[in-house]
Amino acid sequence: MSDHTVGTREEWQAARDELAKLEAEQAERNEEIKRTRRELPWVPVEKEYEFDTEDGKKTLADLFEGRSQLLAYNVMFGPDYSKGACPGCTNLADELDGSMVHLNHRDVTLMCFSRAPIDRLTAYKERMGWQFPYVSTYDTDFPWDFGLAMTPEQAQQIPQVKEMIDDPPDWLQEWSEQVGAELKDGLREGPGWIAFARENGTVYHTYTVMAPDPFVAPYHSSLIDRTPIEGPEEPRAWRKDEYPD
Repeated sequence: MSDHTVGTREEWQAARDELAKLEAEQAERNEEIKRTRRELPWVPVEKEYEFDTEDGKKTLADLFEGRSQLLAYNVMFGPDYSKGACPGCTNLADELDGSMVHLNHRDVTLMCFSRAPIDRLTAYKERMGWQFPYVSTYDTDFPWDFGLAMTPEQAQQIPQVKEMIDDPPDWLQEWSEQVGAELKDGLREGPGWIAFARENGTVYHTYTVMAPDPFVAPYHSSLIDRTPIEGPEEPRAWRKDEYPD
């Protein structure tokens, strides 16, 4: 039996009223964070990157697929992972397909990055039944330039990471077995969201947040808050075939 408070309706209402105040404060704070996020300066991406995709080589500009915004989740799946991607990242990615159509109709392309070679990403995507584009950053400077991965030396310089490598808890040892990588290699991948905008032929880096992030849920209403431009209201449609072509 659970050990929980039992009270009267009046006591519940009083406690609920106090909680409502906190919820209102959180909602107001979230709006402030969203506004401040969109006010971040845009940084032009001057280096040319070329990625391996299911459809061949593509530049960062190509990944936009003709839209003005790009939002990507960096899945922890490094070249040293012999069994597959991080289970936590996999659970998050499982929720993305339902958001993709909504974001596309808000002028946002949604996809995932990983550092493993493209053939392994494609096989894993097929195994999981994912539909979103899955792009490999293997053999590019992209993950290092944008803080999505660490070199072995960088990992050793971060006390929390070094501690997890040197003295891992049981759950992390189990995680290492699940992905098929030693912790010194597996923990060098950085899970998180990264956003870009494309305007007048120039690609801009607008936002990055690394996990764990308590504010990001893999639903389109939350993900749209991570994009650089709010965009128009989407149609009130619940089925994909109700969206206009």
